[in-house]
Parts: sequence; structure tokens; C-alpha cells
Amino acid sequence: MANYILEFSKNYIFWTSASAWIIAQTIKVVLGVFREKRFNFRWFVGTGGMPSSHTAGVSALATSIGITYGFDSAIFAIALTFTLIVLFDAQGVRLASGRQAEILNKMLDDIYWKKKLDDKKLKEFIGHTPVEVFAGAALGIVTSLLLYK
Repeated sequence: MANYILEFSKNYIFWTSASAWIIAQTIKVVLGVFREKRFNFRWFVGTGGMPSSHTAGVSALATSIGITYGFDSAIFAIALTFTLIVLFDAQGVRLASGRQAEILNKMLDDIYWKKKLDDKKLKEFIGHTPVEVFAGAALGIVTSLLLYK
């Protein structure tokens, strides 16, 4: 068991991916503190915002795999395909879901103020704009390159 833990602790690919995600989330917290002059722990664990931590993590994953196993390897092709799916989802499907939540929340406000319905609001910031996705991808690639052995 100790050997597995020791081996895992040396896993460059995992740690660069995790580092990119942590850096992206930390940037969101710092930007939130500057913007709102307060700290909110939800910024560290929440979704949405600049830069995309999902994109940063998977971009670091694909880049690290490419560096380690070659950009012509089958495992890199799998990681790249996975990365492209996450990027599409981050700026497409999840952004559209967030916009729908925003519209539904406005509808609930209208109903609430007319005393017809009182309900919880849906989470609106679950997706990313293309700029946020691009920034996350750049952050992931740079993190992977900087942490390369």
C-alpha cells in the first residue's frame, strides 16, 4: 500500500492537472475579493467565472500526457478528445444552462412579487464564456509546461 501512495505522489500528470485547477480557482477567489471587497469560500469550490478551472485542469492533463508520452501517442489523442469535449461543454452546454437559470429566476421573481409562488433560485453561473474557456486552457498549458520535470 505504501508503494502505491509513494508512486502516486510522484505522478507528474495528476499533480500538474490538480495544480492548474487550484491556480484557476485561486485566481477566481482573488478576483472576487478585489471585485466585491469580501471573501466568499464558494468562489473556491464553485463553478463558472474567470478563468475556467475545468478547462485549466484538462488542458494541463492533455499537455502533460503529450509531453510525457508524445503528442503522436494514442493516450494523448484520448486526452485531447476528452479536453475538447470539456471545453465544448464548459462554454456551450453549461453556459446555456446558466442563461436558462437566469431567465427562470427572473420569472420566479415576477411570480413571487405577484404573490403567486415563492421558490429557491436556480444557480446561474455554471458555464463559461469563450474568453473564460480560452484563459483556462492557456493557464492549464502554461502550468503543465512550467511544472514539467
